[in-house]
Amino acid sequence: MGFLLSKSMDANFKKQQEFMLLNARLQMERQILMQNQMRERQMAMQMAWSREFLKYYVSFFTVATLGLTVGAIKRKKPSLLAPIVPLGFILTYQMDSAYGTLNYRMRGEAENILASERDRLDLPLGIPTFESIEKARRAKSSLISILEK
Repeated sequence: MGFLLSKSMDANFKKQQEFMLLNARLQMERQILMQNQMRERQMAMQMAWSREFLKYYVSFFTVATLGLTVGAIKRKKPSLLAPIVPLGFILTYQMDSAYGTLNYRMRGEAENILASERDRLDLPLGIPTFESIEKARRAKSSLISILEK
């Protein structure tokens, strides 16, 4: 009788373990999907910001270029055209960021860093552990309790 009872308990325990494993897997998949959606939304906002900023910068660049060109012609000083060169570089960068392939090149470089220079990504003092987090939490909570007194 005890053998039958322990056998059914073992089967029940295995089923429970499988259920918990499946549940943990589903939860992790959902968390990964949620984090990816948040990352995609943040990147979309960043690209939208770049495109909006570009509209204002093109207006500034146009006015500045026209003003500097007119000033250079009227005063007969070609040196007034010099600021157009660095402003042009900034314009080119903004256009590449907003509509070009900058994001693809950055992703490629990031993949290269992850593949061949992983040691550069190490955190100081390594990855936080449960113990280090608890130690910091306890220190902070004791500090708060001291301040409240």
